[in-house]
Amino acid sequence: MKTLYLDCSMGAAGDMLAAALVELLPEPDKFIDKINSLSIPGVVVEKESSVKCGITGTHIAVRVNGSEEDENIYEHHHEHGEYDHEHENHEHHHEHGEHEHHHHEHGVHVHEHHYHEHGEHEHEHEHHHEHGHHHHASMHDIEHIVDSLNISDKVKKDVLAVYGLIAEAESHAHGRPVTEIHFHEVGTMDAVADVTMVCMLMEELAPERIVTSPVHVGSGQVKCAHGILPVPAPATAYILKDVPIYGGKINGELCTPTGAALLKYFTDSFGEMPVMITHAIGYGMGKKDFEAANCVRAMMGEADDKTDTVLELSCNVDDMTAEEISFATERLFDGGALEVYTIPIGMKKSRPGTLIWVMCKEEIKEKMIELIFKYTTTIGVRETETKRYVLKRRIESVETPYGEVRQKISSGYGAKRCKYEYEDLARIAREKNIGIEEVKKLIEE
Repeated sequence: MKTLYLDCSMGAAGDMLAAALVELLPEPDKFIDKINSLSIPGVVVEKESSVKCGITGTHIAVRVNGSEEDENIYEHHHEHGEYDHEHENHEHHHEHGEHEHHHHEHGVHVHEHHYHEHGEHEHEHEHHHEHGHHHHASMHDIEHIVDSLNISDKVKKDVLAVYGLIAEAESHAHGRPVTEIHFHEVGTMDAVADVTMVCMLMEELAPERIVTSPVHVGSGQVKCAHGILPVPAPATAYILKDVPIYGGKINGELCTPTGAALLKYFTDSFGEMPVMITHAIGYGMGKKDFEAANCVRAMMGEADDKTDTVLELSCNVDDMTAEEISFATERLFDGGALEVYTIPIGMKKSRPGTLIWVMCKEEIKEKMIELIFKYTTTIGVRETETKRYVLKRRIESVETPYGEVRQKISSGYGAKRCKYEYEDLARIAREKNIGIEEVKKLIEE
């Protein structure tokens, strides 16, 4: 199985992830040319070599209107009396950052001084208009920008989904609706470039499975215009719910909301590196020098068909009707269960009962336990950690005189099997008023 492993032992940011993935391509310079040909408003992307702890990798610089963002931010905030906060915060992040600017070096301006609700900081908006830049963009503006880019519909969908995670996190942190969250203009262009690059790279590299290490978020505090915030910042912490994270000894903000949102959106599972034969390795570098190499490492290769560890949650019930069990099963599937099945059992006092068995990923265990208690009558849930082996699976479309029919093809461990999608067979069966088996014969003929 084509597997991408992301080592985030020094956190993650949008541009660090993009730089690491770019190194996996056989011709990374062509990709940079492709990004610049998109004509993201005012943006020029440059790829440059960077060395950390003796390791050579790639740093990606995004310049907006000819300069990196920190060069514009200084004057703006100084004139409005916010220079001290911004400058101190910039110094803190400038060393660790990716674009030589505060949180901006990691892509999106995510602290409170970059997201403005309606009716706040009116003087800043006036200043922005006077200087012809540093406006603020809403999610609607982001959608308009992304929709105008010459990228595939899938990439557009992915970019907006990542932005949606960030906006939701900022909305929660501010206690404001998503519609009232605004993004700093230069940071917006910077982040659109970072997120678009990662989404395009994921499409081009096309891994079948993405595994990410537990994420190092840093420790300590970070200053912003509204005060001192803990690390990870509120938006980052919100996005990384249900993701394994840790603080460590490094004092600083290592994971940004942009990096967190990209990891959350694309990662299939978080954990140790799987057994894999590696074909390409990429290093996406940050700015600051630590005792450990400040980078995201991406490794692409072939992994065994064996999946990561899954959990099996089970319970016994003897007082639920068939309809209630059926409804509970539906809700558990909707909640993200990989599999739900039932087994008739004999219980104490010779009562007939039902064993409900739920298979899920580790990261949604708590959610599944809550759903089991909510939709069943059990008073106890058992947990078993297990491994499973699966065949590689892909979907192919077959053109037939009766319309398109999808076919699921599974292979591995010396076996191969094909199966038509039931819904497609059922559609033809209804239209022709015939049985499923007869539909299969018609297709094969």
